[in-house]
Amino acid sequence: MSLINEAGPQFATSVLTIDLGAVKSNYRLLAERAGKAVCAAVVKANGYGLGAEPVAQALTEAGCTTFFVATLDEAVALRAAQPQSIIYYLNGLMPGETDACAEYRISPVLNDPGQLDRWAGFRFEKQVPPAALQIDTGLSRLGFTPYEATELAATPERFKNVALDLILSHLACADAPDHPLNAQQRDAFAATSAALPIATRSLAASSGIFLGPAWHFDMVRAGAALYGVTPNRDKPNPMTQVVHLQAKILQIRDVDTPQTVGYGATRRFTGPTKVATVAAGYADGLPRSLGNEGTAYIGEIAAPVIGRVSMDLITLDISNIPDAKPGDMVDLIGPLNDPDMDAEAAGTIGYEILTRLGRRYRRRYIETAA
Repeated sequence: MSLINEAGPQFATSVLTIDLGAVKSNYRLLAERAGKAVCAAVVKANGYGLGAEPVAQALTEAGCTTFFVATLDEAVALRAAQPQSIIYYLNGLMPGETDACAEYRISPVLNDPGQLDRWAGFRFEKQVPPAALQIDTGLSRLGFTPYEATELAATPERFKNVALDLILSHLACADAPDHPLNAQQRDAFAATSAALPIATRSLAASSGIFLGPAWHFDMVRAGAALYGVTPNRDKPNPMTQVVHLQAKILQIRDVDTPQTVGYGATRRFTGPTKVATVAAGYADGLPRSLGNEGTAYIGEIAAPVIGRVSMDLITLDISNIPDAKPGDMVDLIGPLNDPDMDAEAAGTIGYEILTRLGRRYRRRYIETAA
């Protein structure tokens, strides 16, 4: 293991360790599963909370050449660190964004007829990168509706001033492989994209990669799985864990019935209990819903979260860890409680656990052997 970089608050009482070697390993696994399809990477939301620039650099070293972000601001920031990569932003071309796309060589994903016309008019005046076109095949969010896509296919002259190098869509239920919408969206995407100008086609994101070659088309867009999140909620996770989140024990006290702990007195003690107060809370990204539900670890011993998660603190039952002391580090995310396990306890998904991670952590970037 090598330390790549360390930054953040000087006196931080919590540490977030990000293994870039694991990111590379996950990328290579996903690229292998994608077969002949190009494997692009999604680094939106600051690399799913882990740092877009260091994550993108690691992915570039692993062979990735194409990145997706959500917004133009994210794309501009990434361009400074990735001068040669292809960068798309997914949220669509808003008024006033065309000049920045040209200046920073960023490709917008065009999501409706107005955006296509705006881009076509701009391209007529200035050299800009190729654009992508998104068609909606069942998610009912962004993208050309089925009617708009059919109408577009019937009017090819609308592409006269548009260099289009990518047509994409997005699966709604890819993490549930048996869901019938997966096949419906695949077939709709194949039919609709075939009627549009020839371009690279992309349907599958992380979970879609594991649906099989019929969903891969020409490019896949690896996202959460790069960061260790499971691509299939019903099967063992094949991804290497990337994140290790630790926080210090600030204080330990012995309590007994009829005392309670935390706001709202949601946990009442029924007998002697040793309580550790730990330096992390919902301001650091821990979901409040982990109160009385989550589990931390000290070494290999579980320490249940008791009481509510507050802004800066959580409290743990460490009655079965008699040697614990103030200053010891507790695993809030680690080998025995990965982001998906925390998510299940909090009633959410691993994506949210990662993207909520706060700014008060000391961040350590390491690289284990990939």
